[in-house]
Amino acid sequence: MIIVNCKNYTEASGRRLNSIMRAAASAKKRGVTVAVAPPPPLAALCAGAGAPVVAQHADCAQPGGTTGHAVPEIMRACGLWGSLVNHSERRVPAKDARCAVERLRNLGLASVVCARTAREARAMARLDPDYVAIEPPDLIGSGRAVSTERPQLIQEAARAVSSARTGARLLCGAGIVSGRDAARARELGSSGVLVASGVVKAKSPARAIAELAAALSG
Repeated sequence: MIIVNCKNYTEASGRRLNSIMRAAASAKKRGVTVAVAPPPPLAALCAGAGAPVVAQHADCAQPGGTTGHAVPEIMRACGLWGSLVNHSERRVPAKDARCAVERLRNLGLASVVCARTAREARAMARLDPDYVAIEPPDLIGSGRAVSTERPQLIQEAARAVSSARTGARLLCGAGIVSGRDAARARELGSSGVLVASGVVKAKSPARAIAELAAALSG
């Protein structure tokens, strides 16, 4: 599993976003699922383009008069595959993370809950999400991969997620930029990677996705 978080990078629009979506869809040929989290205003437009589309955030707000909230029922109606929850740039209280995961699960949508430490990863895994992504904040966007800078953290997070016994799988994020980073993360116990600028700001996003997919396809 690879999730490309486009954040609100201005690069993630127009032709470049189209290229990311095409490359994500093409990764199926390698047996690797690549999901994309476009900038929020573009998520619904990308649904149905051949690759799973993920919202960048999910609220517990109900459908109706809840202006400005990211409502799971609307995500499903738009054809989204799931949502990130509790990203380091959009942290939420534990009770809100629990609510979002439950809402997404009940709607048949995937949840990817982010955690900053192995201890937090264990707590988030107990919510029974589909994935827990370990992302130390200081390495996000740094170009320094957690898989090389802090390999022990990935091992600790893998054990923490496994100990929750919920079926949640670990993803590795923060600073992942190359196939080597992704392969190392898998060796350390990760089921995939959560990437952002390493793909979105790459000279060729399609080539970056292909490299990551090749590293995880073996």
